[in-house]
Amino acid sequence: MLQPKKTKFRRQQKGSMKGNAQRGHQLAFGSFGIKALESCWITGRQIEAARQAVTRYMKREGQIWIRIFPDKPITKKPAEVRMGKGKGAPEGFVAPITPGRIIIEAEGVSFEVAKEALRLAAQKLPIATKFVVRNDYSETTI
Repeated sequence: MLQPKKTKFRRQQKGSMKGNAQRGHQLAFGSFGIKALESCWITGRQIEAARQAVTRYMKREGQIWIRIFPDKPITKKPAEVRMGKGKGAPEGFVAPITPGRIIIEAEGVSFEVAKEALRLAAQKLPIATKFVVRNDYSETTI
């Protein structure tokens, strides 16, 4: 499961997810990708499930890039605990996603294979996404 090797602080404030993605909003590595249309927190488990769906469908051909990393610690208090007494213990890590962010990129497979593989990955994620293709992409480049 994806998580940082070490963090400077164990706990972090929630923060806000308003506005669109300022970075990571264009295809940088592959010819195909999925772009987030909503904002949310994506956990390491969800990223891993999406990665497995893509690699299984592509039959380990081509290459994929995961453009997000869960580096924000999320805390949770135990069940049936009264209010107060400080912040809860860290439970896991999430990646904050804002609209426009590229989540996964793919390269080295045909348009149809990439579209279906990324559709399967998008089903594993808790947000609406959009399939995007590089502007200068043509079928003859593969």
